[in-house]
Amino acid sequence: MTTTIIETKGLLKNYKGRAAVKDLNLNIGKGEIYGFLGPNGAGKTTTIRLLLGLIAPTAGTIEIFGKDLRKEKMNILRKVGSLVESPSYYGHLTAIQNLEAIRRILDVPKSRIPEVLDIVSLTGEEKRPVKGFSLGMKQRLGIASALLGSPELLILDEPTNGLDPSGIQEIRDLIKRMPLEHGITVLVSSHLLSEIELMANTVGILDQGSMV
Repeated sequence: MTTTIIETKGLLKNYKGRAAVKDLNLNIGKGEIYGFLGPNGAGKTTTIRLLLGLIAPTAGTIEIFGKDLRKEKMNILRKVGSLVESPSYYGHLTAIQNLEAIRRILDVPKSRIPEVLDIVSLTGEEKRPVKGFSLGMKQRLGIASALLGSPELLILDEPTNGLDPSGIQEIRDLIKRMPLEHGITVLVSSHLLSEIELMANTVGILDQGSMV
């Protein structure tokens, strides 16, 4: 029997009387790459913010790793890595220096930095200032940051947005390796069907805040 990693029931988020997310029931199993598909404004980012505890739901429940997000937020989020919108970094610092700043906040071993650089194929580029990186390399560095804390769940919001075809291919290959090589469950959102169908093994289609 598959272990459920994310489960939402009747999830609702209202903004000024309008439902950005309505009656959303998600069930994502361990080791899945769950593709969250929908046009811009469909409620994907709002849902991701709800799952990360960045905003509170108007109604409904969120369970991650079988625990209530409202009651055990910090315990849950220690095991979650995320990249929402574009990654933030210090352009004048190297990849290693950027990761070191995050490593200190997370209080994880220094050995994690070369490990995550290897996972995202940035070994050999780690001593260059990040301002000289391509957009695809910056996205991979953002994913490396999300992996620093050895998460069991990785949540990626539009990780291929704005990338050229080779950058998209790099991110897609990286995401597909996560469950196989690292045992990580992935929730990835996109507005592009072609992207989602090439990497996800389960797809949820969102439109105007509802699952269709």
